[in-house]
Amino acid sequence: MIQGIGVDTVDISRFERQLERTPQLNTRLFTAREAGLALASRAARFAAKEALIKALGGSHDLSWQDLEVPRTPKEAPTFTRTPALDRVLAGRGASTVHLSITHDGGVATAFVVIEGGTRFAAAESDGDDE
Repeated sequence: MIQGIGVDTVDISRFERQLERTPQLNTRLFTAREAGLALASRAARFAAKEALIKALGGSHDLSWQDLEVPRTPKEAPTFTRTPALDRVLAGRGASTVHLSITHDGGVATAFVVIEGGTRFAAAESDGDDE
């Protein structure tokens, strides 16, 4: 069952200007394995992290370092299952995180779908919201 969906798009040139203005962002936003990647790849990873937070409905005290998207040239992109990310996913009954990332034409975009056996309690409605 789908528990959450998130999407994010990053303007790569704007992202580059932010990194140039605030160089410490590179080490704050990215793990050591991600930090040395090309600009467009880092923008796509930032979009992926933002999309995951949206799919989860918030950060749940996850740090940027807890959300790593390693370079896997021959496999589909995925998040490293860090202990903190596993804790948040397990707390929601989620078992799988699907990730798709791309960068082209000056933008980087990521889609995240979270699956599991039960729906988020916050996503359920008693019908009184209408």
